[in-house]
Amino acid sequence: MSIYVMHFNEIDRTNLSEVGGKGANLGEMAKAGFPVPPGFCITTSAYRDFIAASSEMDRFFNLLDQLKPDQPEEIIKLGKLIRDHLLTVPISQTIKLSILDAWKVLGEEKAYAVRSSATAEDLPTASFAGQQETYLNVKGIDQLLQAVRKCWSSLFTDRAIIYRIKNGFGHRTVYLSVVVQQMIFPEVSGLMFTVDPVTGHRNIISIDASFGLGEALVSGTVSADSYQVLKGKIIKKQIAEKKIAIYPIAEGGTITRELAPELQKKQALTDDKILELAQLGQEIEKHYCSEQDIEWCLAGNRFYILQSRPITSLYPIPKVYDNKLHVFLSIGHLQMMTDAMKPMGISVFRGIFPIGKDSISFPNPVITEAGNRLFFDVTALLYNKTFRRYFIWRISIVDELMRDALVKIVSSGIFRQEAKANKDTMKQVFKLFKPLLPLYLKGIPVIVDNLFFLEPSGIIERATAPLEDIIDKYRYSLMQVSGLERIKKVQESTGKLLQELNGSMMYVLLSFIVLPIANRLSRLWLGEDLDVGTLSKSSPGNVTGEMGLMIGDLADTARKYPEVIDYLKRAEDRTFYQGLGKVKGGDIFGAELDRFMELYGMRCPGEIDISNIRWWEAPTLLVPSIINHIKSNAPGEHRDRFRQGRKEAQEAIQKLLDGIGNTPAGNFKARLMSRLLFIYRNSTGLREFPKYVIVRFFDIYRKAILAEARVLHQRGILEREEDVFYLYLDELVALLEKRFNKDLKELIDSRKRAYEQYQKMTPPRVMTSEGEVITGVRSDVEAPKGALIGTPVSAGVAEGYVKVILKPEAAKLNKGDILVAPFTDPGWTPLFYSVEALVVEIGGMMTHGSVIAREYGIPAVVGIENATKILKDGQYVRVDGTRGFVQVLK
Repeated sequence: MSIYVMHFNEIDRTNLSEVGGKGANLGEMAKAGFPVPPGFCITTSAYRDFIAASSEMDRFFNLLDQLKPDQPEEIIKLGKLIRDHLLTVPISQTIKLSILDAWKVLGEEKAYAVRSSATAEDLPTASFAGQQETYLNVKGIDQLLQAVRKCWSSLFTDRAIIYRIKNGFGHRTVYLSVVVQQMIFPEVSGLMFTVDPVTGHRNIISIDASFGLGEALVSGTVSADSYQVLKGKIIKKQIAEKKIAIYPIAEGGTITRELAPELQKKQALTDDKILELAQLGQEIEKHYCSEQDIEWCLAGNRFYILQSRPITSLYPIPKVYDNKLHVFLSIGHLQMMTDAMKPMGISVFRGIFPIGKDSISFPNPVITEAGNRLFFDVTALLYNKTFRRYFIWRISIVDELMRDALVKIVSSGIFRQEAKANKDTMKQVFKLFKPLLPLYLKGIPVIVDNLFFLEPSGIIERATAPLEDIIDKYRYSLMQVSGLERIKKVQESTGKLLQELNGSMMYVLLSFIVLPIANRLSRLWLGEDLDVGTLSKSSPGNVTGEMGLMIGDLADTARKYPEVIDYLKRAEDRTFYQGLGKVKGGDIFGAELDRFMELYGMRCPGEIDISNIRWWEAPTLLVPSIINHIKSNAPGEHRDRFRQGRKEAQEAIQKLLDGIGNTPAGNFKARLMSRLLFIYRNSTGLREFPKYVIVRFFDIYRKAILAEARVLHQRGILEREEDVFYLYLDELVALLEKRFNKDLKELIDSRKRAYEQYQKMTPPRVMTSEGEVITGVRSDVEAPKGALIGTPVSAGVAEGYVKVILKPEAAKLNKGDILVAPFTDPGWTPLFYSVEALVVEIGGMMTHGSVIAREYGIPAVVGIENATKILKDGQYVRVDGTRGFVQVLK
């Protein structure tokens, strides 16, 4: 026989399926001794039996399963139909009697709060807060049964339906319990977060308080005082003007009343009570071992806890192993890829950096992980004034919002105290960067030779040629081994990869060295800055720019054969090449695509994560870029634009040299400037080359790891080959050495769930070990009122229609569109020729999208927070890449 009622003293967190998240939490707290008003739960069995009594619900559930979150009218219509129907379904006599018996035990004369409690509510991964209904001051059995029926039907409110669809919860698999709790008539009530909900600071307790019932505060209909407590001290008190409050009325229900003038500006909680409540919040957080969102009230000088749920929106904190304040920078923002990474991708990327490592296989303590993203612990660099100034200056080139956030941190009192207590930082910094010193020392002759003795025209060849032999040699060596030996070779290679790249990385530094010198000389001799934007156009040796040109060539080949275009629009990866060979012109296009794949097939969006599928594995990922190019460019236009950019750069150089030649000692000055600029032109494109080589190694690693995963799958150890990416590299080694002592399936399943959860989160640019997210701002840009402010990175002004693109493989662009994206890495480059301008949420002067935008000559503004959410498809905007703003025109 089904159990329809459970009292709080019979419930704890293990009873989620019977009483939902809210009911389980209340029972858990009551059992633990927290001051929870008494009550009982009407179980999900009662809900299921109530629903089963309806002859219509199967049909309604089938209709719900067909809905999408972007169908608001259909959701509203169907939700109302279901709710209206459920209010007519009778409650069985057995359920009624169970409720009646429990109600009599608590007290027939008392008033109650009746709240919905879903089985998918107040979970560590989804709060479902506010999705169902609450009824206050319910009196008598008739009001109680009516409130219960309304709670059951509230599982089908519009917002609850949409929430389930968006979060992947089946409508048939979420059940509803109803919490019936003795009503407290408080003088003061409110909310408490055991963290700062705005900044994420884990040591700050935030309290909102107002007079009367707390439901008004939760719903946002009344103002509330705001208090903050840090380590037992009140650090903030913001007293609101509280004009109204909600109170219970004698016959049941509530009423909104205007507060007496003397109460409107009165502090709702005394200081003693603020500290007492904060202490209670800490105890609840300790009990649950997680940060909590708590509803509370004060009645008769005693606090009551009405609800506590986990806070699911907080971004996780990287682990630290001391009590010091640490500062973390998002590597995803620095690498223009803020998506969550799978564990294998994290361990491989983390492994290539020798900073702070004692050995090749030793985990990197400076590059840490949180929320399936990587963060750089820069604390030691910020302690020292000299290092701090240089580092913040360098960061400003990459991301100005990150720079501003760092300035805020180092200016804070707590950081200054930490810096004073850690004065001896030179040793720490030396220890961190000691592994890099030999690399830089070996590179000094390369820089000196190219600056003073060797021909600039040979820079690209000298930088790139040696690495081809290294890549071929390593690929061949991996083919000769298998199993454990192969994976250990991969692990060893990650630790030595930067050593292999050292020679080429030194060439990258040439452009950073000569450009400031040339600019200073231009100011000295001519009184003007260099036109860097023009000088950077169509630079030779830029592998990413050359990749974009080849995409244009592919598009020009495809446009000659309409059957090829038609095939590309319907092609599937599994049969891509077989199908291509059957259409007219497919062999010609296929041969050109093969050449492209040989050079660039190892690339893809988010390429720093080796778990991401490469273009050679899924050629359809390139189709949108090819089709967009055909729609947006005339035949050969991309090559003409490149030649025009190169011509403009050469003309700018010549004009500059002519001007310098007319100054005293002009011939000598012109020769010096000429060398500097030709070194710059032949080295600036190499900025993209080291990453290109790293990605080529990543592709080799990926193939090797998947080859071993295939064997593990065939042996039944892995359910799918791709599951290997949910393991860290050292775990794969342990698995192959047969010393892996965890439940592999359970581990992989839990990591898949975590990955899906973290993928929905936005990583902060800068955060501290206290969980505080520091947000940078730009306020120095002259822009029209209402314009979105960012960092100007590629000069010019363009107008066009907004096209928000979250994934490049989903792009559908038209001539004149403005590309608005969360970030751009080389996998996005094929789209650049199809747009008038670029707007990106993250980045700086020297990040990928900025460099390529300048080379292509399109205006670009980066660093506009939430640009993909604020700007909408079809808006007509002006992008000012010279001053750094985006203005919506219509």
